[in-house]
Amino acid sequence: MNIIKVSANSRTAAVAGAIAGVMREHRLAEVQSIGAGAVNQAVKAVILAKGYLVNDGIDIICVPEFVDVDIDGKVRTAIKLTITPRGEEPAQEAAKDILSE
Repeated sequence: MNIIKVSANSRTAAVAGAIAGVMREHRLAEVQSIGAGAVNQAVKAVILAKGYLVNDGIDIICVPEFVDVDIDGKVRTAIKLTITPRGEEPAQEAAKDILSE
């Protein structure tokens, strides 16, 4: 599964649509952003995606964490948002996706 990368210039509706699509297909989405503007866009996209998924009966939760990423040989700290349906453990869903590929 690919990580949805968000920048400060990302369109929130487009990111929300990507999150909703990944959630419908894989039931697990990971969104990554670096910087205050990018994190702001990512969080707004998660909120929009929650609304997009309500008609599908999918109630999502978001678990934020820090991750280190290597960009052009430099380590940067990013915010990763792991999005799962309420009541499902992210680690269990990730394991299912890895085993099914």
